[in-house]
Amino acid sequence: MRQYTSDEFNLADDICYLNHAAVAPWPKRTVETVQRFALENGRVGSHHYERWLATEQTLRKQLQTLINAASSDEIALMKSTSEALSVVAYGMRWKAGDEIIISNQEFPSNRIVWESLRSQGVEVVTVTIDHVGDPEQRIIDAMTPRTRLVSLSSVQYATGLALDLPPIGAACRQHGVAFCVDAIQGLGVKPFDVQACQADFVVADGHKWMLGPEGLALFYCRSDWLERLDLKQYGWHMVEALGDFDQRDWQPASTARRFECGSPNMLGIHALHASLSLVLEIGIQSIFEAVSGKIQYLIDTINKYGGTILSVADPESRAGIVTFRYGDEDIQARYRFLQHNGVICALRGGGIRFSPHFYTSDAVLERALTLSRKPLNN
Repeated sequence: MRQYTSDEFNLADDICYLNHAAVAPWPKRTVETVQRFALENGRVGSHHYERWLATEQTLRKQLQTLINAASSDEIALMKSTSEALSVVAYGMRWKAGDEIIISNQEFPSNRIVWESLRSQGVEVVTVTIDHVGDPEQRIIDAMTPRTRLVSLSSVQYATGLALDLPPIGAACRQHGVAFCVDAIQGLGVKPFDVQACQADFVVADGHKWMLGPEGLALFYCRSDWLERLDLKQYGWHMVEALGDFDQRDWQPASTARRFECGSPNMLGIHALHASLSLVLEIGIQSIFEAVSGKIQYLIDTINKYGGTILSVADPESRAGIVTFRYGDEDIQARYRFLQHNGVICALRGGGIRFSPHFYTSDAVLERALTLSRKPLNN
């Protein structure tokens, strides 16, 4: 992989950016795309809207490629991961006693939406996957004849645990259970194959590892489910005869566009399209290998200086997250110290979470590691 740091990113010299698992900085090409889009809009408005629509369709194909979907017709563009999960939660028809399985490590987006269904008599079964040798089997073993849906993050936000999804997906398909994957902590940093894991739904906002903006998310809906989810949002954009504003006998679109009720986020579409052009140009496997090397270096160095790794260390079960701490120090104070000194990171899972991307330089890692063990002034 050639060096992309200076070519594609323009971070300030005093910033050590290790927070891609939260909100990522944009590549130069994305910044320039947004600037051009804004200038064009200010000069000629929507004069080139047909070209904008072509960019939208290209983005769908980029996302199709990213997850290996069968067709871009299975790709919808939503506002957020939470909105996409809500489309599933309130599109399925539940009955009292139905069960949904999640893990105990899920981010609130992949917990609250399912808990909200308790008013319909749906039970949320939370499977503990902490420090177990085979978390996938534990999830599979939790299935019962009442299980209707399994919803899991491909990579857990605090521990960094990357689940082996294909066995879970195979078990779900065998038992007629829907399988939903929150892939926000994996897409853009770790290879993902929706065919291999047999997911029915995949959701992921673009503002983390995909290096895009907030406010635009992937929603993959397997073709078999397109007409099985009840629609709860309606508008001009979700009809089959898009653009025929005089048609009275309308029908929902036959593609995943049926879930997009109103005007598209064209600014976000242009930004994410630009960011994904870089991600796909480099290649996910190359990105994964680069990030894996950086993660191993972080783990080795933290261990060398007596730190405790709180996240998954096994190379086969991780992606781009390292969570750690040193002794019993005030972790809030450590986090404030790092932020004050330009190390952009997160406070997660009882420790400091570092999440580098493929372009993160060795100098950034070294400075962040040094500051992470520097004595705090009391």
